[in-house]
Amino acid sequence: MTNRRTFIKRSGFVAAGLLLGNDLCAGGRKQSVGLQMYTLREVINAGNVAEVMSKVAGIGFKELEVFGYTGRDKFWGKEPKAFKALLKANGLKAPSAHIAFENFLTGKDENEFRLTCEAAAVVGNKFLVIAWLPEQYRKTPEDYKKIALQLNKAAIISRQYGLRLAYHNHDFEFTKMENGVTGYDIILKDTDDKLVQLELDLYWAVKAGIDPVQLFEKYPGRFPLWHIKDMDKASGSFTEVGSGSINFSQIMAHKKTAGLQHFFIEQDEIKKDVFESIQQSFDYVNKNLVS
Repeated sequence: MTNRRTFIKRSGFVAAGLLLGNDLCAGGRKQSVGLQMYTLREVINAGNVAEVMSKVAGIGFKELEVFGYTGRDKFWGKEPKAFKALLKANGLKAPSAHIAFENFLTGKDENEFRLTCEAAAVVGNKFLVIAWLPEQYRKTPEDYKKIALQLNKAAIISRQYGLRLAYHNHDFEFTKMENGVTGYDIILKDTDDKLVQLELDLYWAVKAGIDPVQLFEKYPGRFPLWHIKDMDKASGSFTEVGSGSINFSQIMAHKKTAGLQHFFIEQDEIKKDVFESIQQSFDYVNKNLVS
């Protein structure tokens, strides 16, 4: 059995090639439409994961962003090798994964992060994305400076496995704190742009009053991942892509400036059958936003 030291050493030899491949993956072909699996959290479980994957592939999705891996729960009960085989059987890839970060942030458990990296490398993830941080860790500018420091450290570790690290926003990162600075300002400034990338959730950015295009122009190349999520015109809540108020075509016109490589449809709350919902969003995106 390959021990962790040998695994890291071998991974280091191929990391440069993997990272170069990531930079080129969106060039020269039609962009694949991805799905963030959090959208299906209410319907997917260890007993039906194969059936759900088949339905997702049948809609036309080619890429997934997975979430929730732990050493105990695995990928909906499947070990990394078995989950990768399930993806392959359905013509799917998972270039990105949302992961927990609290234990690494607080210094409680670095090994947990390394185990997540090992699993991600087996599955074929290229990006690990910090999905969410509890409120107690993100109240002040000093809190965000610590977050940025730990992101840099985690990114160095992830590269040992041929992976890149990214941070996913909500709206709270754009709240102004002391001297008008925001948490997102600090993350962008204090993280190494060669190590830490950003996954821009377009819904949450727009909800916070942020123009994504201005972010792309100010920080070109730092946004290889996006969440495509629409905003209901009446309530401001979540809705199927194309039926809301966000001008995705205008934003997509600046994908090269952003450095876009992969995007994932996501909907936090759904009021109809979930598969009908993601089919509607897929059809709109596939018809209007990919080229």
